[in-house]
Amino acid sequence: MRYPQLYSRVGFAHHYRPLSHDELIFVLTHHWRSLAEGLDPADFTDHQAIAAVVRLTGGNFRLIQRLFRQVDRILEINDLTVITADVIDTAAETLVIGTT
Repeated sequence: MRYPQLYSRVGFAHHYRPLSHDELIFVLTHHWRSLAEGLDPADFTDHQAIAAVVRLTGGNFRLIQRLFRQVDRILEINDLTVITADVIDTAAETLVIGTT
C-alpha cells in the first residue's frame, strides 16, 4: 500500500526455497551440457565452478538462470569451452546480485 504503482502491478509474491543439492546438480548438468563439454563434479575445475555458483546464487533458481546466460556470453566472447570459477565470477560481475 505504501507504493501504489508497484502494488497495482504485483498480484502476489511467492517465496521459493533454494534448490537442494540434487536439484542444483541436475540444473547445472543441463546448463553445462548446453554450454561446455559436460559436468563432472569429481573434476576439480568443475567442482570449483559449482562452488562458485552456489556461493553466488545460494541455490536461487532464477539467479542461476541469469548467471548462465552471462556465462554463455563470456564463453562465446572469449572463445572458451570450459566453465571455470573465473568464468562464473566474471559472469557474476555483470549481474546485479543483492547480498544473501
